Amino acid sequence: MNIIELNKLTKFYGKICGIKDVSFNVTNGEIFGFIGPNGAGKSTTIRTLLNFLFPSSGSAKIFGLDIVKNSEMIKKRIGYLPAESNYYDNMTVRELMDYSASFYNIKDFENRLKYLTDSLDLDIQRKINDLSSGNKKKVSIVQSLLHNPDLLILDEPTSGLDPLVQSAFYEILQEENKKGVTIFFSSHILSEVQRICDRVAIIRQGKIIKVESIENMKKNLLKNVHISFTETSPDCIDIQGVVKYQRSKKEIRFLFDGDINELTACLSKYKIENIAIEDPNLDEIFLHFYKNHEENNDK
Repeated sequence: MNIIELNKLTKFYGKICGIKDVSFNVTNGEIFGFIGPNGAGKSTTIRTLLNFLFPSSGSAKIFGLDIVKNSEMIKKRIGYLPAESNYYDNMTVRELMDYSASFYNIKDFENRLKYLTDSLDLDIQRKINDLSSGNKKKVSIVQSLLHNPDLLILDEPTSGLDPLVQSAFYEILQEENKKGVTIFFSSHILSEVQRICDRVAIIRQGKIIKVESIENMKKNLLKNVHISFTETSPDCIDIQGVVKYQRSKKEIRFLFDGDINELTACLSKYKIENIAIEDPNLDEIFLHFYKNHEENNDK
């Protein structure tokens, strides 16, 4: 079952294109990554999905409901974490959470609040105005999760968080996902998307250029090979599939898309100290698809 469905969703700001013909689905219980640099159209897509912006054309559904006609029903089941949040500065965190909870029928509210604030080490007695930017982000996280939503939509959720808090946040997300919560995770920080997401959509200049599982993306790209030798390294490795060969006195590095068995057979005549054959990381995958998209557009 698809929780989110976009069909050629398009938003123009006057003559300026925010997003154009954006189409993809997010399935029930999935952690779906949405990646692209700042200004690529991630936030515009999210705000249009949430009916904060009216689409210029195309359509989208959440929980099988039209995002425009059924916006109120949809929002009751969603937890939304914007990239930036603003609150009444004189409220305490506790007062804000009580106010937020008043819009929902939250079962076991006190325990839910304690679990989230303890996990993120957030003091609910402090005033919003006294909080650092990192603690204000914690407030936003707790508020988005407080009412046990069926779908979490997260826009740059870890900005301002230190590594320890980020780790605690990821653990919360994984626990929520185990309970069946679908998570839409938008970010320009590729490492965090790679850490928790099942599939990703890559957006560039308002257009989707790839939707794929991270695992399949890795399989279809070159592997990184790094070899160190006990003696002088060879001038070349003479088999098909070696790309960008780099050599120093006792080490070689290259990219490889050939047969691993042929590679190991070729290397058997050398005295090897260490060898590492690794899948590309998401940064390399991202740059690969961006470069290919630019080259195709230039043709």
